[in-house]
Amino acid sequence: MRVKAITRSTDEFTRERSQDLQRVFRNFDPNLRPQEKAVEYVRALNAAKLEKIFARPFVGAMDGHIDAVSCMAKNPNHLKGVFSGSMDGDVRLWDLATRRTVCQFPGHQGAVRGLTVSTDGRILVSCGTDCTLRLWKVPGDTLMESDDGSGNSSQPLAVYVWKNAFWGVDHQWDGDLFATAGAQVDIWNHNRSQPVNSFEWGNDTVTSVRFNPGEPNLLATSASDRSINIYDLRMSTPARKVIMRTKTNSIAWNPMEPMNFTAANDDGKCYSYDVRKLNEAKCVHKDHVSSVMDIDYSPTGREFVTGSYDRTVRIFQYNGGHSREIYHTKRMQRVFCVKFSCDASYIISGSDDTNLRLWKAKASEQLGVVLPRERKKHEYLEAVKNRYKHLAEVKRIVRHRHLPKPIYKATKQVREMTESERRRAERRKAHSAPGSIQNEPLRTSRIIKEIE
Repeated sequence: MRVKAITRSTDEFTRERSQDLQRVFRNFDPNLRPQEKAVEYVRALNAAKLEKIFARPFVGAMDGHIDAVSCMAKNPNHLKGVFSGSMDGDVRLWDLATRRTVCQFPGHQGAVRGLTVSTDGRILVSCGTDCTLRLWKVPGDTLMESDDGSGNSSQPLAVYVWKNAFWGVDHQWDGDLFATAGAQVDIWNHNRSQPVNSFEWGNDTVTSVRFNPGEPNLLATSASDRSINIYDLRMSTPARKVIMRTKTNSIAWNPMEPMNFTAANDDGKCYSYDVRKLNEAKCVHKDHVSSVMDIDYSPTGREFVTGSYDRTVRIFQYNGGHSREIYHTKRMQRVFCVKFSCDASYIISGSDDTNLRLWKAKASEQLGVVLPRERKKHEYLEAVKNRYKHLAEVKRIVRHRHLPKPIYKATKQVREMTESERRRAERRKAHSAPGSIQNEPLRTSRIIKEIE
């Protein structure tokens, strides 16, 4: 009798470490699993519930300012450094890892309204209502690493006094120019004490300015006359202008699709536009119940974060009508500025209660080292949940958020008002001559006119 020995590699069944689980071999033939969909549905349901259980978005607060935080800026060359300016003129550099002040920049006599960092990450530009523009040298990485939390002070490299107060500042993504917003739009160079160019369209105050990430010579501004303006530095006159029904507080360009930008509006909504077609919004993002004060895109361009007067921070998909996440605490007051971190993992918010708060971009994300097996499990559960996200039970659990009572009541009131307006429009159309009244979508109804 001839005996055959079954040969197999020891690498396939031997554990690498004593803590490893024994490898299990499975037969993935679908005929052997008639209940596969039912099992996966239960897994999706459990994954949605576990996500709610482990949702702990708040990381920590950074306190040190003695007045409301009015603006923030990221350093493109340093992942964990963020600048903040407050209403009392204090400018600080924070280390997000230790949540401590690294350096202070004293000098402003009024509220700091704008902060921006140069392309190379070496120069910080600050401006405010004291009509001064200050340039500061950003501390190097060695100071960030060796700081003991004492908060060293820095002296400005240059101070430019101007005739009007400043309301915002932004630096080119690739270049040496930066723009300030105030009574007009002024274009400055690091080495000159006077603007190299100025733009003016009407007599109203310009409240925010943002350079385009793809085209260095293109910038968008919002003004107190409810307008959004597009300027081109290569032209002597402004390019385009769109007037809305309510004022725009801030603008953010999509870094991955530089032809699109999103405007944070006073009516509690955000409007995404294509700069080539300003007579209609691409998408209307609604959930806030009060003015949206600031907006910032994620470096991935897939989502953006907003801060509102209703004391909440919300995260929207770039093409989603409703927010996927809402962050709030009992002590947080009106949110004036928000930023995504440079790696899209965290969100920083600055509010009226003098605090900066650090949040996770994904509420249930596991911080620290994630083993390969854990990462595979997270990816599988996310895929299963995404597969069954349209089913009623999974959808209800994923969408549910606990809201503060004032926000809940205000949301209900807004919903009732919207429904009442819709019914009124339907009745008016039903009792009018056929074709005399046309339904106007929200994407165009909030726009008064476009000027070229």
